[in-house]
Amino acid sequence: MSQQQVGISGLSLYVPPYKVSLEDWCDWTGANWGKIQAVVGSSFRMRGPEHNAYTMAATAVLRLIDAFDVDPHRVRYLALGTESSTDNSAGAVIVRGMIDDALRARGAEPLARGCEVPEFKHACLGGVYALKSAVRYVMADGQGSQAIVVCSDIAEYARGSSGEPTQGAGAVAMLVEEAPKLVEVHLEGSGSSSDYRGPDFRKPLSRFVGQKPRPMGQLQDLPVFNGKYSTTCYSEATLRSLEDMFTRRSIHAPQYYRDLKAVFLHRPYRRMPESGWAMGYLFSLAHDDERERGELERYCDLAEVDIDDVIVEMDSVPVVRDLVHRDALGEEIYPNCVQLLKTFRKTEEYPDLVLKKMRLGADLMMDVGNIYTGALFAWLAAGMEEALEERSELMGEEILLVGYGSGDASEAIPVTLVGGWQEAAAKIGFAKALSYYVDLTGEVYRELHDEGHSPGLTYDHREEFLVESIGQREEREFIDFGIEYYRYRGEPGPPPAVG
Repeated sequence: MSQQQVGISGLSLYVPPYKVSLEDWCDWTGANWGKIQAVVGSSFRMRGPEHNAYTMAATAVLRLIDAFDVDPHRVRYLALGTESSTDNSAGAVIVRGMIDDALRARGAEPLARGCEVPEFKHACLGGVYALKSAVRYVMADGQGSQAIVVCSDIAEYARGSSGEPTQGAGAVAMLVEEAPKLVEVHLEGSGSSSDYRGPDFRKPLSRFVGQKPRPMGQLQDLPVFNGKYSTTCYSEATLRSLEDMFTRRSIHAPQYYRDLKAVFLHRPYRRMPESGWAMGYLFSLAHDDERERGELERYCDLAEVDIDDVIVEMDSVPVVRDLVHRDALGEEIYPNCVQLLKTFRKTEEYPDLVLKKMRLGADLMMDVGNIYTGALFAWLAAGMEEALEERSELMGEEILLVGYGSGDASEAIPVTLVGGWQEAAAKIGFAKALSYYVDLTGEVYRELHDEGHSPGLTYDHREEFLVESIGQREEREFIDFGIEYYRYRGEPGPPPAVG
């Protein structure tokens, strides 16, 4: 029996309505707006008192079912990628429960009883692992059925920290099936890398000790991170997954970088993916081909670094965690290459080799912020919507997805747009999902961030799942302490308001 190609047939997005303009945030904090806009973006979203990773995931999934006319009975795999769980036992099944309740309330059938409900956790890469698992499921014992992957996260950082402007919240859902309507996913040509990096970016449970729960049971999920070291980890990990993909496919890397029409990388903030892709291109030039070496030498001359020193760095395989053991988290593992990258950004080739390949959806993503596991797929959704608007001729073209998860792992996955992709792209509704918002004042932002609520915030919920209450009973006959109960608000309401 011939194997059908498997891929993504639909994408949907949910973000909470609470929006923080980074230009306003710069006024509140004294940060440099020009620098923040160039490096980070324009705004981010915050979860409200009645949102968590599961409610956002369920809203994105229900939007997917509605937009793409999904038959719930055909869905036999529902995977959740998140690093913002509020339960260390259940996960995706909670999302399933909300979806089933909403479908039954409409008089519709729930998801198939035989539906598998796994959860995937590996920092920001959990959603990529969930997608790979869903594709494998549909290719193997799930042939003829459909899978849904949903990535949902809340990125919170302490006020005053370097991560504060890179916050965000939201969820992205994907429909995975045979004969996909949007993109085919080519796992056979993917590349992987993983290596433990210690204190890169972590969420040890000891952070919660002594923390008083906020309204609706929220705990503030602030990570432990080391900014400079985390940037080093991101760059090195993505390099290795790309190299693994090139090796597996026997690809001439420099030409691949030049020919690829579009690439989407994990995007914690605007500048990070640009730097990761640009560094990869420079590394690809370090071999014996006369053309490539000549190009690299020209960039080295401009940067005033010795090409032999650069190639020695590029050929090395540094153990990044040694920086931790030497208490040197601020050091560069590729100092000459970093200097080279800074100069490369100023060359006339940089826009075509880097910025042009990641321009699709880039402007829309400026207003999304960091949603961890959902950041890569949100960008893909935004890119497909913009490609549709531009009537881009991308059918049959390879597009590259590069995911990353602190801790430390990366995946490079090629996908190909299928014939008729425009019809699926027209149903994504990315810009529409961003259009419903309320701009927060500085006071309301601080209260919502620090206390989890604000007396100045009112919001008429529309077509989304919410935390209705938190269990408080601890009795011999019945215990539900800390368990969340949910409801679906299905009626559209007027725009929210801040007083």
